[in-house]
Amino acid sequence: MIELSDNKARLDIARIHGWLASSYWSPGIARSLVERAIAGSHCLGAYAEGGQVGFARVITDYATFAWIADVWVDDSVRGQGLGRSLTRWFVDHPDFAGIRRFGLVTKDAHGVYAEVGFAPLARPDRFMERMSPEYAMLLASQS
Repeated sequence: MIELSDNKARLDIARIHGWLASSYWSPGIARSLVERAIAGSHCLGAYAEGGQVGFARVITDYATFAWIADVWVDDSVRGQGLGRSLTRWFVDHPDFAGIRRFGLVTKDAHGVYAEVGFAPLARPDRFMERMSPEYAMLLASQS
């Protein structure tokens, strides 16, 4: 049985940092940056008997927009729908009722998010981004 909780006191920061530092989207990320991201986000942990097995966070104004980020599922429980459950928790939670747009980015989990109602951008020509030079260099090195 896996329990989901948004109690930040339960988060295993060391484990989350390890997961994110090994991810394709934030390789080598500093622990201090992970701590700042957690502090400024609505976070959700997934827990089994052995400890934390999943994580996701949302950056939001709680009124009109929310961005889902850093969805991670430990190898020991992958393939059981936990990524979908973490995402659905935010989409269905009363704190996020009325949000007009949830956003996220994924390289390889489109099917997971499609099952929660996500689709490609309706108007991609309207979206823009600004990356730090360091992050742009990191992305260029991964191409």
